[in-house]
Amino acid sequence: MYTLQDIAHALKLSGQSVPRASIYTLLTDSRKLINPESSLFFALSGTRRDGHLFIPELYKAGLRYFVVSEKISAKGYPGAIFLEVNNVLGALQKLASFHRSQFDIEVIGITGSNGKTIVKEWLYQLLQADKTIVRSPKSYNSQIGVPLSVWEIEPTNDLALFEAGISQPGEMQQLQEIIQPTIGVITNIGSAHSEGFKNNAEKLKEKLLLFKNSRVIIANGDDTLIKEQVDQLSTPTFYWGKKDLSTPGNLYKEEKCRH
Repeated sequence: MYTLQDIAHALKLSGQSVPRASIYTLLTDSRKLINPESSLFFALSGTRRDGHLFIPELYKAGLRYFVVSEKISAKGYPGAIFLEVNNVLGALQKLASFHRSQFDIEVIGITGSNGKTIVKEWLYQLLQADKTIVRSPKSYNSQIGVPLSVWEIEPTNDLALFEAGISQPGEMQQLQEIIQPTIGVITNIGSAHSEGFKNNAEKLKEKLLLFKNSRVIIANGDDTLIKEQVDQLSTPTFYWGKKDLSTPGNLYKEEKCRH
């Protein structure tokens, strides 16, 4: 549980009078408001809609706490608190990263062109009997979905399973800082979401940034491109596949994992 003061401190906001209200839910979609008294709304602005436009509706429904990037006159909203930031999405991600840093647990980060959700749910089914697991809801793997997923980590959890998806260069660095995976899984590399990249090699290089601080990577050894790029990393790696990977280099990486 965080108070609104805790959140303001995590976002490095000062000079605002903030009450010690308890916040449980981070809200980005006005249609999903359930507990207005303990929710914090992030007024995200995109190409299709501006979250600031939903503030009157949410205020009328009882919500009083907002993160905004525009100056809002408090006179029209008695009792409301507006945390003003330069970038609302950046604030959401920063808060999720702060929350993640409070937990020293195993976190499996899953990326790839396809199969992320299937692998995540498969791992959950395999491990739920022995672990208390938090995982991405549905396919929450975007710049917005990942922080909302990571926010769900609780003190009772000892394992987390999070997906990470990207559509253009520069996005994975943000997700890495939020997820901070200790174990990385790369499923495959293909044509999905390739519009923002020159080729699959560039896209794969971006995806592998998710694992820059991971202690182990699990990868598809049958994919030549994946194996070439993962082999260039210093991280111990387990490969799966049908090919014979019993070369001295691969055995060395596997031995490091076993120890």
